[in-house]
Amino acid sequence: MEIFERLESEVRSYSRSWPVVFNEARGSYVYDESGRPYLDFFAGAGSLNYGHNNPELKSKLIDYLMSDGIVHSLDAYSTTKRDFLSTFGETILEPRGLDYKVQFPGPAGNNAVEAALKLARKYTGRETVISFTNGFHGMTLGALAVTGNSMKRGGAGVPLSHSATMPFDRYMDGQTPDFLWFRSMLEDSGSGLDAPAAVIVETVQGEGGINVASAEWLRGLQEVCHEYDMLLIVDDIQMGCGRTGPFFSFEHAGIQPDIVTLSKSISGYGLPLALTLFKRELDVWEPGEHNGTFRGPNPAFVTGTAAMRKYWSDDSFQQATEAKGQLIDRRLRAVAEELGPEEAHVRGRGMARGLVLERPGAANVLSREAFERGLLVETSGPEDEVAKLLPALTSTEQELEEGLAIIADAARAAMKTPQPA
Repeated sequence: MEIFERLESEVRSYSRSWPVVFNEARGSYVYDESGRPYLDFFAGAGSLNYGHNNPELKSKLIDYLMSDGIVHSLDAYSTTKRDFLSTFGETILEPRGLDYKVQFPGPAGNNAVEAALKLARKYTGRETVISFTNGFHGMTLGALAVTGNSMKRGGAGVPLSHSATMPFDRYMDGQTPDFLWFRSMLEDSGSGLDAPAAVIVETVQGEGGINVASAEWLRGLQEVCHEYDMLLIVDDIQMGCGRTGPFFSFEHAGIQPDIVTLSKSISGYGLPLALTLFKRELDVWEPGEHNGTFRGPNPAFVTGTAAMRKYWSDDSFQQATEAKGQLIDRRLRAVAEELGPEEAHVRGRGMARGLVLERPGAANVLSREAFERGLLVETSGPEDEVAKLLPALTSTEQELEEGLAIIADAARAAMKTPQPA
């Protein structure tokens, strides 16, 4: 460990929770350098929906590299980009009736968010973007301005402006009708809220604690956006690519966002790739107005195309994911019932689930106990109060049962740990 302590920045975080050196990974397991296996319910923070080193995707990637296929191409045309766009259009967009243009803004999710915010402001001529309590959209300055977490916002070092925060679904525990505060601010010329360019929202808040927006709330949000000429941006970076069941997490609500951001699992293999999707009429960019060096990651196009063809040619993968999500939900609810309603409850959709532990520090203890038992699981929420489960969508039922049994044991151990003074 000495080399990491001596040379790597103190900003590292996951390595503090999992103090081993990882060496190999296959499917739902990662292995440290001693060969010990760890069942992975983290999946690269949702970047590995199809598991580690998926054999079919790996084979396509190796063949491409061995053929001296172009690796880096900025935004020049390439055969792999053509294949990716064709497959994305035919397999993902057209069956869902979505007429989106595709922008490759850079390698990461925050690149997709920054492009979305810039485009919304350019198209509308307005500056303010509405975000929601406990939302998370990235660590660059524009993305941080629409992120709720105070610790992350504090790292900016400068004022974060041109944004306003509204209550997410159920933030007020149903005591206030949906969008009452938002509509009041929009209607009142004395509210101090400038006419917004856009609203940005996650349908399921991952970092915020697996908070799920209802279909009714999302439809209401789209209605408000249409009424006040605001663009609706759905950040599907962590919850897209099948994490909640359908390819896009907003499909169940029957809405069509104006702009959608994708990253994480869109490459299918954990390779950096991000997309900003937007309705055709919003494509007002001038050539080169938003650019970057790593906009043509051809290896990611190869694996992303292979993933779409393998998993999204019909609805069988979605159905399997939804069934596994129900299995996870049942097992977690049994744990919560055992602990008691004052101690625990469950949130989530599809294979994004959270066990909320009310006792301060308990979720962190659960994560640590799970690691000792051979399971990787992270925490989320404003107080790290949620044990957040993001297993690979390709996990077998046996693997899920194994991991959920560890979660149950770790939760019991966490409840026995004395509370901090």
